[in-house]
Amino acid sequence: MKRLSFLTGFVWLVTTVSFAQKSEIFIKSDAAINGYDAVAYFTQSKPVKGSTQHIFSWKGASWLFSTKQNLEAFKANPEKYAPQYGGYCAYGLSRGYKAPTEADAWSIVNGKLYLNYNKDVRDIWNKGQSGYIKKADDNWPGVKNKS
Repeated sequence: MKRLSFLTGFVWLVTTVSFAQKSEIFIKSDAAINGYDAVAYFTQSKPVKGSTQHIFSWKGASWLFSTKQNLEAFKANPEKYAPQYGGYCAYGLSRGYKAPTEADAWSIVNGKLYLNYNKDVRDIWNKGQSGYIKKADDNWPGVKNKS
């Protein structure tokens, strides 16, 4: 049993470290936030996959959008639509580290988009959002350019 626990912990650590990036923006499959349209979270209240037909480079990452209107909205004000902490897990940042995110684990709080590792982590994060946001805001400057 002890060996299984060690093995599970080791696999988790290797997986987390392999996803850790030096980039300020979470990039997977050569696109920011897994290729999802950041604006759609606000306008359609759901994750929508972006298209390479509507692409914009910002902060060293390629951002994909589902429509030209969403692309133009993001271009006009990227800080309004881009997820906090570069699209890394908001809960993870509150704990002082970067973690990847899933498109369907998201929340909008006070007009800002937050992504989480998965829905289970989002549920934990939702129980103490204001405290976690404060901690993540405090941690972000020291973590954003580290792997």
